Amino acid sequence: MNDIQEKLMSIARSFLGITYKYAVPEDEIPQYLDCSSFTRETYKAINVEIPRSTIAQATKGVAVTDRNTLEIGDLIFFRGSKGHYNDEWFPNEEVYIGHVALYAGDGMVIHASSKLGVAEESIDAVITSHGRITMIKRML
Repeated sequence: MNDIQEKLMSIARSFLGITYKYAVPEDEIPQYLDCSSFTRETYKAINVEIPRSTIAQATKGVAVTDRNTLEIGDLIFFRGSKGHYNDEWFPNEEVYIGHVALYAGDGMVIHASSKLGVAEESIDAVITSHGRITMIKRML
């Protein structure tokens, strides 16, 4: 893990236990977080700006096509129970995204979920609770 990844994980872990709130208003962040505000706030703390919404975050970064090449800090986008779609952002693709998590290494992610708040758990557990991986983006 390089210095930037180490700092990113330290910041991400500092949010563990924060209560989840769907579509949390800006003035309630970081007392409450949803999945995309968690990833945005984590990256913001290392001076990397990413959009507020999950679908908009998926338009940024470099695509990672092989799950076996995940790096700490990659954003993993899941289908989720409420998919979002934008033809202009993803032409000729059916990209339904409802959840985002931050890869923490060793098959683990940190994310904000309605059941756990900000928590660290396995990618497989998130697939079970939020659906298949739709895409992976590298922001660093």
